This record gives sequence, C-alpha cells and structure tokens, in this order.
Amino acid sequence: MADPRRRLLCAALLSAPLLAQADLPDTIARIKPSIVIVGTNMRLRAPNFELKGTGFAIGDGTLVATNAHVAGVQLDADRFETLAVMASIDGRQQMRDARIVAVSVEHDLAILRIQGAPLPALPLGDSARVREGQAVAFTGFPIGSVLGFIPVTHRGIVSALTPIVIPVDNIAHLSTPNRTRLARGSLTVFQLDATAYPGNSGSPLFDPESGEVIGILNMVLVKAGKESVLAQPSAISYAIPGVHLTALLATVR
Repeated sequence: MADPRRRLLCAALLSAPLLAQADLPDTIARIKPSIVIVGTNMRLRAPNFELKGTGFAIGDGTLVATNAHVAGVQLDADRFETLAVMASIDGRQQMRDARIVAVSVEHDLAILRIQGAPLPALPLGDSARVREGQAVAFTGFPIGSVLGFIPVTHRGIVSALTPIVIPVDNIAHLSTPNRTRLARGSLTVFQLDATAYPGNSGSPLFDPESGEVIGILNMVLVKAGKESVLAQPSAISYAIPGVHLTALLATVR
C-alpha cells in the first residue's frame, strides 16, 4: 500500500497547473471594475462619446492611467469637446469628465483626474522583477467600439526585455524622434507573445495571479521605435514597464 503522504503530494503536484489556471478568472473579476474607456465627449456629436483607448484606476481611485497619445488628443474647443472616461458602475456605463494632471511624453504615459466617486484602484507591482517567460495578461477595449464597450482580456508571456529603439546600419532609416531616444539611452520595454489591437493602448499589463500591474500596453510609441524600418510591421505587442508609471504617480498632488 502506498504511503498516504506520497499520494497527497502526487495529487498536489498534478493539480497545481489547474489551480494556476483557475486564478486568472478570479483576477479578471477583480480587474474589470477598474478598467475604463478613455475618449472624448461632444454633446452635438452622434454618438457623443468617442473612444480613444483604454485606462485603469490607480492611486486613490480618482486617478486613471493611460497612454499620453490616448489622452493628449486634439480637442475641438469650438464645439465644446472635452476629455472623458466611460466606467462600468453596477453593470451600467457611466461617463465621467476628466483632465490630465501628469504626463510623461518620453514614456507615453498620462494620469487623469476624474470626477465622481472613486473607482477600485489597481495595485502597482514591481516591474523590475519581471522575467522573460513570465505569464501576463491585459484587459482593454480592442478594436475600439466595433466589438462593443466590453473589456476583453488577453493572456500571453513576456517574450523579451528589449530596447524601444533598435540601432540600424543606416541612420537614415531612423526617424528624428528615434535618433533622439538613442542619444538619450534607449528605454527597455516588455515585448509580449500576445496580440493587442488598436484600442488596447493604455491597457494594464498585470500578473494573472496577484492582479498587480507591471506595465502599460503601448501600440504607438514602441512600434514606432521598434518597427519603423519595417515595410509591414509585425503583430508583436509591447508594454511600458510599470516603474515609469509609479514615478509619474509620485508627482501627482
């Protein structure tokens, strides 16, 4: 007869992968109330709200993190266009006015202050501990309003820690912004084995088990640096490490 302790150990080892997989659905349930749509509002437009990207609540819950290129869109002041976010409250979409309170153009990050009651804030993890091969997930609004204002989650792994700009043999292949980035020292970003789409910019990249945010999806700044010399850019996705968001959050008063 086999040792009962050995049988228990074997059962635990066999069930470990299943337990790990079961963590993501629970994490998604916690994450979703914090995910918002970042866009603009214009009363005389139909529809009046226009999606620009994804954001998520941080800090005290009245702050929203997103990409600078998402929040920094040109507003039509003559037609009273304003920055806004759409949050899901008790299953209903609720629009909140928003304003930019901090921005880092270099890292393509922005923090917004929204009106109304605080949203559940996502915890920021230590992105310096991220390793290649680590499992990750991100939640946002792929392909904008085409698929509806319903947050969608994708999962994958961190396939590489890579510089945002790749040096090339001919400097003529580099744009002026990329030359500037190389001169300053290239920013390291997370290359993901996961597919993101327009609308995912600003989505939180999080640990599937803890739900801690370790990065922010970016589909513009990084691709411009990594793939500017390619005639047909790849479907590889990228994220800005969360350490830069933590630093930006520290400047908000």
